[in-house]
Amino acid sequence: MNSIDPATHDAPLRVLLVEDSVLLREGLVRLFDEAGYLTVGAFEDARGLVDRVRAAKPDIVILDVRLPPTFRDEGIRGALELRRQTPGVAVLVLSQYVETVYARELLADARGGVGYLLKDRVSSLAEFTESVRRVTAGGTVLDPLVAGRLLAAARHPLATLTPREREVLDLIAEGRSNASIAERLTVGTGAVEKHVSSIFVKLGLTESPSDHRRVLAVLALLQDV
Repeated sequence: MNSIDPATHDAPLRVLLVEDSVLLREGLVRLFDEAGYLTVGAFEDARGLVDRVRAAKPDIVILDVRLPPTFRDEGIRGALELRRQTPGVAVLVLSQYVETVYARELLADARGGVGYLLKDRVSSLAEFTESVRRVTAGGTVLDPLVAGRLLAAARHPLATLTPREREVLDLIAEGRSNASIAERLTVGTGAVEKHVSSIFVKLGLTESPSDHRRVLAVLALLQDV
């Protein structure tokens, strides 16, 4: 894990930023400059993120959860991909949203060098730059609201679902068949069937002549909303 502290090293901490709001993006670049950090990239979307990181060699990547083009989960998926493919780079999610399923996966390897902060709850610029430094140094920084949501979710069986399984369950709730889900996710029907079976197992929905497991799974989802 790279751990360069600009307060104690000649080389500045290298930051790569992914944020679709131009005002926030440019504001963060100025903040990092004032803190003695070097912004090696500032982008509005997560396209080609792994290649960008490998080319720019940042110490930390800071990115939003919802980014163009769909503003759903491009950023958080990019963060997870970075954790898998560039393990020496710290990742800090900075968002308005708490995505507990993805946050849990982001923290699952317990390697440190990761953070999840909420934009509206950053109380001071000094506190934020300190969080960036701590994550880069290999620490873990979580907004208390994120931590609380994770603890609450851990008590619910839906917390055991992977992000892909949760996505499949959301599509089941829309009334889609396995074939329709496969088409939507651009995967094979067999893969969807495996996800559905795994969802049933994790939710404790055993075969029954009287209960429709797809309906029960949707009820479990609705209870979590």
